[in-house]
Amino acid sequence: MSGSYLNLIGLAVRAGKCTFGEESIVKDIRKRKAKLVLIANDTGKQTKKKLTDKCSFYQVPCYEVDDREVLSQAVGKAGRVAIAVLDQGFAKKLQSLLDESIRG
Repeated sequence: MSGSYLNLIGLAVRAGKCTFGEESIVKDIRKRKAKLVLIANDTGKQTKKKLTDKCSFYQVPCYEVDDREVLSQAVGKAGRVAIAVLDQGFAKKLQSLLDESIRG
């Protein structure tokens, strides 16, 4: 994965446009506040399933990205396994960067 999306996540976090923690993310998905959800590729099965199921039910784009260490470093907080992006602008840009890196 490219590092450019990580810089963007860092910006979104500093702009206060992200939520962390399974419960907060699920709440934001339900309230339709989450525009994009990023899940670390080493997240536990149950957590991953819960988040991906919620995302598909509420039609929120959901991406599996680098491991929790890389994700935590990008947001400047330890032990983060998932991030919800609450801003449409950041979400759109992140999506295009992630789609690009998936397609190669």
